[in-house]
Amino acid sequence: MKSIYSLLTIGLLALLMTNCQQAPQPKDNTTTTSKAAVPELLDRSEPLRNGKEWETVQNQYVGLRMAIQNEEAAEARIKMAHLFINEARITGEHGHYYPAALAILSEIPADHPDQDIRFRKLATRASVELSLHDFAQALETAEAAVQLNPYNAQIYGALVDANVELGNYEEAVVMADKMVSIRPDMRSYARVAYLREIHGQVDGAFEAMQLAVDAGFPGYEATAWARLTLAEMYERYGKTAAARQTYQQILAERPGYPFAIAALANLEAEAGNYEEAEQMLKTACTAIPEFGFYEKLAGIYKATGREAAFQQTMDELWVMLKEDTDSGHDMSLEYANLYSDLAENHNKALTYALGEYEKRPANIDVNRVLAKIYSRIGETEKASLHLEKAKATKAQYPELNTIAQQLASR
Repeated sequence: MKSIYSLLTIGLLALLMTNCQQAPQPKDNTTTTSKAAVPELLDRSEPLRNGKEWETVQNQYVGLRMAIQNEEAAEARIKMAHLFINEARITGEHGHYYPAALAILSEIPADHPDQDIRFRKLATRASVELSLHDFAQALETAEAAVQLNPYNAQIYGALVDANVELGNYEEAVVMADKMVSIRPDMRSYARVAYLREIHGQVDGAFEAMQLAVDAGFPGYEATAWARLTLAEMYERYGKTAAARQTYQQILAERPGYPFAIAALANLEAEAGNYEEAEQMLKTACTAIPEFGFYEKLAGIYKATGREAAFQQTMDELWVMLKEDTDSGHDMSLEYANLYSDLAENHNKALTYALGEYEKRPANIDVNRVLAKIYSRIGETEKASLHLEKAKATKAQYPELNTIAQQLASR
């Protein structure tokens, strides 16, 4: 299930451009079998069909499936992988679509004679690896792709994302500059906004995110996602009225968009309107099996003392995490936050957070989670250490200030 806060999957939705040079290939553990069955297209729930959009997607799938019967249909396989990536974004069925995208891509030989095909296969694969939180592998894949084609904007987007997640923030800025210089569009503006926020340039982040929204077409899912990100920024920095208005604007352009419904539910919950928030979250859950929606429901049940409903929802959350993990999605931070925030098993949370820290010691989000957990268990010195690492980029996230205040009061 995709994270409501994630910007990193805005990436490679369009087909990628040409003009390549020879480059070494990253490891590819998949096996090519040209007769492999094409993974199925899952039905969308009614709220996600969005008029004729779903009909168009179904027709595209049928056409691409027919083309893939040709053993040399690499172009159709890349297009099908993009279709699966997009459906994963829209439906939240990550456990099906991301492995499906990788399987389709594995049918394209690593030594395919067309360099552009090899580039686009790698670029698409990097996008999936990022979505699965396999950041080190995504960086390796994207670096191989950019050697094949250093003139494509979107591959620099993958390099931005991978470097951000691995804590290589200076390199991420360099890659973002290259991306914007090649093609200033929604995806490049969104990454500029993200990097500005990371570096404490909040006003500049708002400006860049508004440019990302303005670059989109009203009603498209990608535009709704960009506007959602802008609204979440408003909410994060206390601009509640602007956030609410922006969430409502999303629903006016794309009715039933579950992430906007859930975001409005969050505002209601923060205002103490738990009954209304619960109903809105249940509506969102009906549309998409999003982990974050159920997590917020569990929080409402806990806040209102509804123990049976809380335990049942927690059981569902553990199952969802296991399903994602079993399908190749690294959910370590999600486990850490769930154990600490709702299950109140801070030692278990620490195990997951430290495991992620071993892989990404410079990432500010990983350090923020560790600072939060250590603060809760009274390990002030360790909490302070990770808080300083979380503030390394001078980010102004309110949660960092909250943790600092808690530590100062002891």
